[in-house]
Amino acid sequence: MNPLYIAYDFHPLKFFKPATTSRDTLTIKPTWFIQLADEKPLPGVGEISIIEGLSVESERDIHLLLSRWNQNPQLLSDLDLTQYPSVQFALEMCAKHRQSMNWANSDFAKGVSGIDINGLVWMSDVPTMRKEAREKIEAGFKCVKLKIGAQKWEDELDLISNLRKQFNESDLMIRVDANGAFSPDEALGKLQQLADLDIHSIEKPIAAGQIGEMHDLCSNTPLPIALDEELIGCHPNNRANLLDEIKPQYIILKPSLVGGLAASDHWVSLAEERSIGWWVTSALESNIGLNAIAQWVSTKNIEGSFQGLGTGKLYSNNISSPLEVREGQLHYTNKPWELPNFLDI
Repeated sequence: MNPLYIAYDFHPLKFFKPATTSRDTLTIKPTWFIQLADEKPLPGVGEISIIEGLSVESERDIHLLLSRWNQNPQLLSDLDLTQYPSVQFALEMCAKHRQSMNWANSDFAKGVSGIDINGLVWMSDVPTMRKEAREKIEAGFKCVKLKIGAQKWEDELDLISNLRKQFNESDLMIRVDANGAFSPDEALGKLQQLADLDIHSIEKPIAAGQIGEMHDLCSNTPLPIALDEELIGCHPNNRANLLDEIKPQYIILKPSLVGGLAASDHWVSLAEERSIGWWVTSALESNIGLNAIAQWVSTKNIEGSFQGLGTGKLYSNNISSPLEVREGQLHYTNKPWELPNFLDI
């Protein structure tokens, strides 16, 4: 398709409260809504979603690209989209949403069943994390993911230990995300302490870019390791080599960061060929991007797996949608969409 122009709107998403990881603290997340047009606007909306410092693209990159694109629509056909994974995903969303906002032929899209998701506990002081974990469990979540690595290790370990004393492994799955907080020298010892508490898996125990160290860790770990940031910016021709070099137990797919749904399909295929598990999480998209991810994942065989799709209530200015979290599941309801006004849907 060679559109005559692109309509877009910059819509920074505002967190209700700061979202903290071991890397930084987020209060606003850059987001753009786009709509392609030829002779008339097409009924499809996409979302360009980036996380500064983590995405391949920066906010400046996207602003410049959209400005150039608006002036020269031919730019789309000349663009190397592997350099713009969030744009690649947004274009896929436009195409999918032309069919319907609930385009997947799945029980989820039909509103018949929900998708099992984890309850995310953001990094904070330990009492706050303990309170939020309890709230997630009381809300019906059977899997809780804790972001760790910023507080004293003994305090974080005590928090997890107390959770496990209250709920055994069959009643509550616990995942942790260290956001690269451990050094390679200390990581194995800390993973053993977590394994003793029957933790399901750990995401990114050491910083990305340490291929040899991550391979050694995955080869010797007492606790399954999930790759995350290593997948970002990995060229399609190098994906198989990355998995073969590191040999992780799991990979985590964030379509906005890895190049969209087709790219995620490729990762899934490579992982399953190697008996590597996987799940998908949102990368802090609005409900428009979250919906596209949920629609896609609902077409996969995810029975018994918890997805990271519980981010719909993070923002004060999110798009109202039919997506609803109930009893630890994401559901598609009959509530209406309230899409951005600039879009001719």
